[in-house]
Amino acid sequence: MANESTRGSDRPADPLDAKVRYGSDVIAETIRALGFDYIALNPGASFRGLHDSLVNHLGNTKPEMILCPHEEHAVALAQGYAKVTGRPMAVAVHSNVGLMHATMGIFNAWADRVPVCVIGSTGPVDAARRRPWADWLHTSRDSASMIRNYIKWDDQPASIEAAVESLIRAKILACTAPCGPTFVSLDASLQENVIDAPPGVPDMRRHGVPALPAPTPAAVAEAARMLRSAKRPVIMMGRMGREFDHWPARIRLAEALNARVITDYKTGAMFPTDHPRHSDQPGIMVTKTNAALIREADVILSLDYIDIAGVLKFAGAGKPVSAKLISVSLDSYLANGWSLDHFSVPATDLAILSTPDNFVEALLRELGESGPLPAYVPPSRQVSKTLEAPKRGHMTTRMLAETLIRSVGTRDVSLVRLPLRWPPDAYAFHHPLDYLGKDGGGGIGSGPGMAIGSALALRGTDRLPIAVLGDGDLFMGINAVWTATRYRIPLLIVVVNNRSYYNDVAHQESVARARNRSVENKWIGLNLEDPAPDFATLARGQGWSAEGPVTTLDGLLSAVEAGITIVAAGGCHLIDVTIDE
Repeated sequence: MANESTRGSDRPADPLDAKVRYGSDVIAETIRALGFDYIALNPGASFRGLHDSLVNHLGNTKPEMILCPHEEHAVALAQGYAKVTGRPMAVAVHSNVGLMHATMGIFNAWADRVPVCVIGSTGPVDAARRRPWADWLHTSRDSASMIRNYIKWDDQPASIEAAVESLIRAKILACTAPCGPTFVSLDASLQENVIDAPPGVPDMRRHGVPALPAPTPAAVAEAARMLRSAKRPVIMMGRMGREFDHWPARIRLAEALNARVITDYKTGAMFPTDHPRHSDQPGIMVTKTNAALIREADVILSLDYIDIAGVLKFAGAGKPVSAKLISVSLDSYLANGWSLDHFSVPATDLAILSTPDNFVEALLRELGESGPLPAYVPPSRQVSKTLEAPKRGHMTTRMLAETLIRSVGTRDVSLVRLPLRWPPDAYAFHHPLDYLGKDGGGGIGSGPGMAIGSALALRGTDRLPIAVLGDGDLFMGINAVWTATRYRIPLLIVVVNNRSYYNDVAHQESVARARNRSVENKWIGLNLEDPAPDFATLARGQGWSAEGPVTTLDGLLSAVEAGITIVAAGGCHLIDVTIDE
């Protein structure tokens, strides 16, 4: 049993060994020097040397190990952390088998364009040093080949000096826009070798991340000319910075151009959704109102909007959109032939290689709007006094959303994850941390881990983290919640439980209708019933307080209010809500 386990972190017994004796000691000191506060992991023998150095040499501080039940959860946790902070977390994965578990999480981070530094490992490359059986199974000649198509860079250094350089490069490249995951695989023997003359850890002040790319003056001038002459400009805000300081510039630009703003549910809060210049509420797919706005526009400014070509095609309903398109993005730097997450090629009238926020600042200067920007002061939140009444006793996602937001009141909350059917008009976004966006890759199972990572980044702030998760997403990754309990990470999870993989029910119904087959069979192979998972019991078994299944509006209201109180006091709480839709 771990000592001090009730304190939410592990502190090794003294004395620590301050002397650098092994290769892994140098690696651990490099990780610390690079500024990683945490390293998420599921343990493995292939990095037992590094594990020892993190504990008995560094004292399990900076970085602190965050133990996760699964490697996919560890990477998801790092992705959620990066979505709040903009900074990478280190993740350690065990040889080839741990990396296989981590692949979906790595793909999500890649598609979401967030920085994550994955530190892999392999059994001894020197066959003479391998133990029988396990070391042979856990040694790969090129483990990165499994993920090379959806990471920015990888290496397997052959010396401690090379390992130091590899880790430095991994962090720099992960954080260089467009961001993404990187991977360094460490030979187990390299970690465990005794070193007589350890190399010094370089001064990391001389290994900073390059300045964000800025647009050329000519491109900015041409964009300004096009937008000045526009009568119906539209700004589409996609992947942009999470810093609150960027919001006044975005608001000033929309007001200066008298442009309508469209935001994307996939990328999170990028512009105040109740601002007069903001158009219809954000959605996973473009809404009818926004589609009409796109068709009527004469100039569209896309600020790294996800799948801009697909959106324009959908909005045009079979006809080309007539608007001129200005596209500002660095995403083309990550396009490759394996993954099609670069989407279709948009017909672009002016393509600008820049980060969107750098471009916005430069464009404001060109437009003569570079004076001091007033701080954005969000309007007072209006708390609904009435709730949608249940029809025939059925609960809906809208009822859940309205109840949750009413109970939140004027608190600062972060909706760290929301389900597909969440009504986006239920809660106006006034801050980039009000909503953190989707997972990137479009799968399921990442929600719990990402929510915990975001909640870890928010721990100690005045924000209340809330994850509204679908039952399928939670069911696939519910063992991730143990980590929140273990490390005292306050989080409220509300389960939208329709006892089904409902998105696929809709797909099966569509296929059956198209083929003139029985629609009544659409539920087969998709329902989570007989037995229905008892999420409250599963959460309690991992140290959470929990309630549910909640089936009535009165029960929902009292459950949400109680849950918010628990989480505000530092607890972890889950509410399982039965939804009939």
